[in-house]
Amino acid sequence: MKNYETLVDATNDLMKRGYTANLSLEGDTIDDKDQNIHMTAEDFEIDEFYRFEGASNPADMSIVYAVTSPKYDLKGILVNAYGTYANDSSSAIEAKLHHHQVSDNLHGEDRPKA
Repeated sequence: MKNYETLVDATNDLMKRGYTANLSLEGDTIDDKDQNIHMTAEDFEIDEFYRFEGASNPADMSIVYAVTSPKYDLKGILVNAYGTYANDSSSAIEAKLHHHQVSDNLHGEDRPKA
């Protein structure tokens, strides 16, 4: 299990470990715009996640996901807000991301794959 001081430390380490795709949440998909890939909730797994609060403002919270997609042979990083600024969409993507946020007590803990 890794512990990171900052969001930048987490993303830099994940990139060194092969999570190189820059992913973004776009409504009902997670996208790798460089490769024109649009993943649905069934297309990826969350390997690890790390939460961070802003030093000056606890409402400024982000979560970093290490994402793998065997379907697209892709490993990438998704940074998303949580807490006050989180997207409260009811999409399957948001449900999957939210499930990992609340179901695991430890950041980045290895979990058995479903």
